[in-house]
Amino acid sequence: MSSDQVKLPHADSGIFTESFEWLKSGVNFNNFATLMVVAVVMGAGTGLITVIFVEAIAWVTHISFEEGLPQLLAPLGAGWIILVPVIGSLITGPMIAYWAIEAKGHGVPEVMQAIIMRRGRIRPRVALVKSVASAICIGTGGSAGREGPIVQVGAALGSTAAQLLNLGPQRTITLVACGAAAGISATFNAPIAGVIFAMEVILGEFTTHYFGMVVIAAVAASIVSREFLGNNPAFAVPSYALVSAWELPLYALLGVLAALVGRGFVKILYYFEDLFDDWHFPTAFKPAVGAIGVGLIGVFYPQALGAGLTTIEEGLNGSLPLTLLLVLVIAKLMATTFTLGSGNSGGIFSPSLYMGAMLGGAFGVGVHALFPTLTASSGAYALVGMASVFSAAAHAPLTAFLIVFEMSGDYRMILPLMVTVGLSTLLSQTMSPFSIYTLKLANKGIPLERDRDVDVMKGVTVGEAMTQKPDVVRAEMSLPQLSERFVETRHHGFPVLDKDEQLLGVVTIKDLEQAPDHIDDRLPTVADITHQEIVVAYPSDPLSKALRYMSDRGFGRIPVVDPQQPKRLVGLLRRVDVVRAYRRAIMRKMENQYATEKLRLGRLTETEILEFTLADNMVAAGQQIMDLSLPPQALIASIQRNNQIIIAHGQTRLQPGDRVVIITRQGTTDAVRQAIVGHG
Repeated sequence: MSSDQVKLPHADSGIFTESFEWLKSGVNFNNFATLMVVAVVMGAGTGLITVIFVEAIAWVTHISFEEGLPQLLAPLGAGWIILVPVIGSLITGPMIAYWAIEAKGHGVPEVMQAIIMRRGRIRPRVALVKSVASAICIGTGGSAGREGPIVQVGAALGSTAAQLLNLGPQRTITLVACGAAAGISATFNAPIAGVIFAMEVILGEFTTHYFGMVVIAAVAASIVSREFLGNNPAFAVPSYALVSAWELPLYALLGVLAALVGRGFVKILYYFEDLFDDWHFPTAFKPAVGAIGVGLIGVFYPQALGAGLTTIEEGLNGSLPLTLLLVLVIAKLMATTFTLGSGNSGGIFSPSLYMGAMLGGAFGVGVHALFPTLTASSGAYALVGMASVFSAAAHAPLTAFLIVFEMSGDYRMILPLMVTVGLSTLLSQTMSPFSIYTLKLANKGIPLERDRDVDVMKGVTVGEAMTQKPDVVRAEMSLPQLSERFVETRHHGFPVLDKDEQLLGVVTIKDLEQAPDHIDDRLPTVADITHQEIVVAYPSDPLSKALRYMSDRGFGRIPVVDPQQPKRLVGLLRRVDVVRAYRRAIMRKMENQYATEKLRLGRLTETEILEFTLADNMVAAGQQIMDLSLPPQALIASIQRNNQIIIAHGQTRLQPGDRVVIITRQGTTDAVRQAIVGHG
């Protein structure tokens, strides 16, 4: 069983498990009304977690910057601020590295990856690690937002619920989207924006198939968060309006600047992320190194620390001077880059809004000084800039519109928003087709097409395809011994391990054929002819990425290593492994198509299609079909035995291992299960 699966305890393990098993067997989770109830529970649960998360951040912030660490570190003078983010990162770094590496970074790409690669399956522990690590990171001054963690936590909650209820891939993805929408809704008190974010960013498509449940979850989350956190907009903003039509060209110019800042943010963030990923340094302590940079910025500009919501509100109210506004754009960008690029946990939503508000505020101060009678005050430009930079980074204009409307409670800036957000998004997409969310997936080689028929290999990872415990050779082995190994195994290449069982490189038959007879008056060994500068893959890498390396460089094999210990060999990916994986992917695709058609048929005909793989202890095993106590509405459609399809007759005797497909009317499934499975 993979780590992504949830193994339920045996029914004898307690009353809770017995009740849960009864619930699963007694409730039809494909029923519309039942799914709506699940969506409500999901949304309310995410809303409650959001409340706890927000309060946890406030508590950690109080300990870190008000009462606790400031007094403890007072002898250090102003330098105490540097240590606070470092202390937080020394806690979060090991948590992320050793408990849930998916909690690293800003969360949303990991949710999208789970939908694309694992059909919505997310490890349950991710929710716990992500929420705790992000609360500590943000509370100790890490420059990150609350929304990314809550989106990932809500999505993990939805995925876990789907796994516990044994829902199919489509329902699982729907609940993941419900969790994501609920997270945005509860965090920003913005249910409409939460729904659109889930559809526009997480799912990448607008369809009525998901819409109803996503809306219900977002509303439920918003109700819970409003009950505990209050029913107020996220920011107290004065009422702004378009003063003159002459302002629209100025807003268009702001859109151009926002596109440059948004794309710059994306490029710099991923440059630093790649820099830290390639750095051979313990993963658990990389965030602490980044936190030093955050702390240094905080010494001079403490406004750049944390989520920065108070500073955003000051910018929206026009109370910050021009110079500070300009400096804070750069300070926030770099602080966020140090925080998330080094592997800490948090979101990019709030930092994007922050940079946009500071940029727009600075722009507004300038144009209002030049054209005081034709322009609104700087706060109006901060409001529009906030949406524009986020949209330029995320390629999510609808979410940008709605988040500003709901967070400010003011809908009168619609025209400036449409001009600025539309232009910034268009320019950003022209500069790069990838958003701050999708670029991370593209860099991993994960295909972004939402059409499930585009690439049958996209759900297969290197770990699934590779040969585990491959044949290896030792660095000290002589060349005649290597030659014998090639003859014995008929391989064309081997991974080479040194005396410490660490991967040294790869050696091929061609290397052996071209080997010199002597090196410095001694006989050469395998180490002398080994290629030590090699391309490696990780088990979690998409197979398509490794296949591209093999194709582009003409490799016949790629060593697979542990990402935490890059010299420890865990497998070998060969061309024959890729062929086998392709066959498995084809089978997976056919099963998905079959499941989809089965679901569609059930909806159209009000029938249920049930499948059973017979075990020895099942009632039906060994019996003829005519002797089964099936309800009159049930029909055995097919029996698969030893990869052959058997047409069912009354005299057909069922055997253990048979895969039996039964079509029956809705409401009779319990009777069918009783006839096939019995009480066992």
